[in-house]
Amino acid sequence: MLKEKILDKTAVIGVIGLGYVGLPLSVEKAKAGFKVIGFDIQESKVEMVNEGHNYIGDVVNADLERIVSDGHLRATTDFDELGKCDVVAICVPTPLDIYKQPDLTYVINSTKDVAKRLHRDMLVVLESTTYPGTTEDVMKPILEETGLKCGRDFYLAFSPERVDPGNLRFKTKNTPKVVGGVGPESTEVAKLLYESVLDAEVFVVSSPKEAEMTKILENTFRIVNIALINEMAVVADKMGINIWEVINAASTKPFGFMPFFPGPGVGGHCIPIDPFYLTYIARKYDYHTRLIELSGEINDSMPEYVVTRVMKALNEQGKCMNGAKVVMLGIAYKEEIEDMRESPALKVLENLERYHARVTVVDPYVPEFIWEGEKMKTAPLTEDLIKQVDAVIITTAHKKNIDYKMIVENAKYIFDAKYVLKKMGIQSGNVEVI
Repeated sequence: MLKEKILDKTAVIGVIGLGYVGLPLSVEKAKAGFKVIGFDIQESKVEMVNEGHNYIGDVVNADLERIVSDGHLRATTDFDELGKCDVVAICVPTPLDIYKQPDLTYVINSTKDVAKRLHRDMLVVLESTTYPGTTEDVMKPILEETGLKCGRDFYLAFSPERVDPGNLRFKTKNTPKVVGGVGPESTEVAKLLYESVLDAEVFVVSSPKEAEMTKILENTFRIVNIALINEMAVVADKMGINIWEVINAASTKPFGFMPFFPGPGVGGHCIPIDPFYLTYIARKYDYHTRLIELSGEINDSMPEYVVTRVMKALNEQGKCMNGAKVVMLGIAYKEEIEDMRESPALKVLENLERYHARVTVVDPYVPEFIWEGEKMKTAPLTEDLIKQVDAVIITTAHKKNIDYKMIVENAKYIFDAKYVLKKMGIQSGNVEVI
């Protein structure tokens, strides 16, 4: 019985997708005493895992080395090994297309891979963010084409990932988990699995749809509130009001208020994407999610707003954006990490180049990145570089490995889109904030 295998840690667990979600999950399951097989189509990732070489910031290098060397974790590109697994977790990307509609290609292909090796008493869990109904309406039919029946022959559940790259307090191990299974048996087995791995509470909901909707609500809450404060920042600037002072004052209220902060846009693997899964599926129910779409429009407009503010400042100095030398401080989507997924800094760069600015990117966490099909190297931060440029834009709130005092002392003009300088107690007449 699968329950007994989970309890005595003899269950073999497969994890499809060894990225920001899959690798930390694999590591925690292996650390809990399970034998884990990681699956990925990228041979480079598989080789790195098998060599004990870490490539995810939230994974402790020593942990990966230990569990690989003791045989609790290995990786492969051979999906036939799924047949050896008692549990399979699917942790693959669920991107949006150019029309902001869900692309479930990776989920569907992974489910088909599992279906080819599906056996009795197997648990399949989807962790990839998606719209309500995916687990039951998309995955379940594919798995049941084998002739095996969900709840009788195998178990199926959804448990949304809650990864926050760079968060020093909450990691995979201690973040509460939500589980919704197809039927009570699936829910019970999935709950037992996560309780055997995590040092956090496992919350049960009545079906996969509630679990899928939970993840969307969490990030819709954030995208809407970020859009609100971004719009407030734009209005405050027109009125000559310091929005940061307003936020600090409002934050003194001990109830009914939670501070959000303006910036050059929204980045990351969840907030800019997840809410639009709901927008997509809501249309099937003849409902238009106006607030979500408007929030997306406001946040998407912020990179151009940042560039417009800089262009206005240069014009006041008698300079033109066309040909202006600009340093962008930060290309990652958030501070102290190398993750560039959906980074608004990329859109700031795109807008600067559209106005023919000569841009140099500085990011101590990102030595190079792909830009317009080619590798673009970031530059080292030097005093000479800062002296030579017309403007510096702080697009990522990196605090380590950046000499802001030197920048302020040598820059002609700084646009702080992340309010980093003020938070660090650095003030100067050549600094403008969003």
